[in-house]
Amino acid sequence: MTKTSSAQETHLNQARASLQQAISWYTSFRRHWNYPPNPELQAAVRKDLQSLKGALDRLDQTVIRISTFGLVSCGKSSVINALLGQEILETGPIHGVTTWPKSLRWTPPSGKVQVEFIDTPGLDEIEGEQRTQMAQEVAQRSDLILFVVAGDITRTEYKALCQLRRSQKPLILVFNKVDLYPQTDREEIYQQLQQQNAVNRGESIEHLISTDEIVMVAAKPQPIQVRIEAADGSVTTQWETPPPQIDELKETILRILNREGRSLLALNALVQARDAQLNIAKKTVEIRQEEAEAIIWQYAKYKALVVAVNPIVLLDIFGGFVADLALIRALARLYGLPITSYEASNIWRRIIASSGALLLGEIGSNLILGIGKSGFALTSAFESPGAFAAFATTASLQGAIAGYGSYAIGKIAQVYLQQGCTWGALGASTLIADILAQVDSKTIIYRLRQELLM
Repeated sequence: MTKTSSAQETHLNQARASLQQAISWYTSFRRHWNYPPNPELQAAVRKDLQSLKGALDRLDQTVIRISTFGLVSCGKSSVINALLGQEILETGPIHGVTTWPKSLRWTPPSGKVQVEFIDTPGLDEIEGEQRTQMAQEVAQRSDLILFVVAGDITRTEYKALCQLRRSQKPLILVFNKVDLYPQTDREEIYQQLQQQNAVNRGESIEHLISTDEIVMVAAKPQPIQVRIEAADGSVTTQWETPPPQIDELKETILRILNREGRSLLALNALVQARDAQLNIAKKTVEIRQEEAEAIIWQYAKYKALVVAVNPIVLLDIFGGFVADLALIRALARLYGLPITSYEASNIWRRIIASSGALLLGEIGSNLILGIGKSGFALTSAFESPGAFAAFATTASLQGAIAGYGSYAIGKIAQVYLQQGCTWGALGASTLIADILAQVDSKTIIYRLRQELLM
């Protein structure tokens, strides 16, 4: 087994373990601890749980989805037919004949993965929201996108290309019908895209595509007239259809499948899992907002009371730290999001980094007021009622500051718990970062590093 093959298998196994862990956690009856099941929440996350299970099924089947997009009659179906070597999909010369997404299976020569080609309707056959929704749904289910054009790139094609690039999937621009445009080359197509970028600054994406991601094909060349001279010297003509010029695209796809196909499959499954888990976290935080608010206020009041009555400075600071960790843990249990004591400490450290001024102010006030409070506590028992009143005033002020600090930490913790559910040793976000850190600069995955790590 080569080094590349071994790395791909590792990525697949890691992704599989991550999804199995996520499914086990989110389908567990006990993930919300002693909180009763919330029917509204269960209904809201059902689709996301199905997405997690679907991503795991795709890993188990080792099926890579390649979808085609383009305008009517650009030759999307012909490209798939040429790649398969069979006229399976219906094609037509005038109007598009693909009216809904269709899929076909193909087993490449290596046999290590299965390929599912998805043929979509022409982008100019479906208008507005429906077109955008169809493109987004198919793109999200895909591992690789083929965007087919034939001739000068139109504004509709450019806008669709921008939308598809935002799906964070690798994309190849297939210039079809090159037999009709023999003078067109990759550089000319690239310059057309750059011109569209200049005109559509509000919608453009920087570095939309590179010349390495442009492939020239003639999936169904036009018939040509050939001259036939017989043995008796007579000359006739007849029309012949040249074979498809598809080798460059087929070699590009096979190179991607062999070099990074299983890593690409693992990466896209992890992205799907990450998005599903973030959706679950977001919906959970929204639906359990009232209960969370009650918990935050409860811990804020307890912390304020304990800090106010405690006369020892160091116990104020240490006790406040423990109370805040307990608050984070209580919120995690309410939400049913994966959290350990170690991760709770990490979240607390991130909170310090993001709201350091507030927390340092609380710690500083605890220290300063705590010293004063300790002094008043020592003298109030032996001196005048005025000393006791000063102690009470200082304690109340310190308790109020501590309570406000705990409330602020609770609100910030909600954000970190929502965003941090995909991290951890086998978290989807962790593994995505690991895979992207390992990929070779020549791979098509490398092109997505910046987009996927945003």
